[in-house]
Amino acid sequence: MIDGLEIVRHPRARRARLSIDPASGRARLVLPKRAALKQALAWAEDKAGWIAEQRALLPQPRPFVPGAVLTVADEPLTIAWTPGSRRTVVREGSVLSLSGPSETIARRVEAWLKRTALAVLEAETHEYAAKAKVSVAQVAVGDAKGRWGSCASSGVIRYSWRLILAPSWVRRATVAHEVAHRVHMNHAPIFHALVEQLYGEDPTPARVWLRTQGAGLHWFGRSS
Repeated sequence: MIDGLEIVRHPRARRARLSIDPASGRARLVLPKRAALKQALAWAEDKAGWIAEQRALLPQPRPFVPGAVLTVADEPLTIAWTPGSRRTVVREGSVLSLSGPSETIARRVEAWLKRTALAVLEAETHEYAAKAKVSVAQVAVGDAKGRWGSCASSGVIRYSWRLILAPSWVRRATVAHEVAHRVHMNHAPIFHALVEQLYGEDPTPARVWLRTQGAGLHWFGRSS
């Protein structure tokens, strides 16, 4: 059995299709609704070499460990741990300093990144909302694998906290995109025109960056 194989039956699938999720590294087997599972699994097993080749091309894990360097809002920060009882993560210039239990370093660094992301994204969201003359009910962060941001009709905007690890121009284009949905809940030409107006330049390069390099952000904090 292929390690981590996800099996999905799709009503519109006409044949078996195998792919690798670049954000998680999981293999996904999509099958027509009535396809024979045993035959499909055997076919997928024959593709084990291809799966290994594709996984070898994936981004490398970037665990949150002492000595690791993270680029946060365009600034490189080095994780530094020293013996002691202080559990709080403190930024000291270009260093993220902490002590406390070494086994909780990753969890505490991630929590710090989430708080930092929320503060930055909240400020930028309200900046663009004022420019668009719209209200935003709430800004929140999560860790969705399939999207970098979402805007609900209620006025709640959610982002992936991992945007704080992306270049700032990419993050801000994403914020402009979600704020523009407070005016147009679609992707019509008038919506894209508003995104460009809010952002101040063509957001296409930012979309391209997320499409081609965004998966690598999901490998931060992973050890394997």
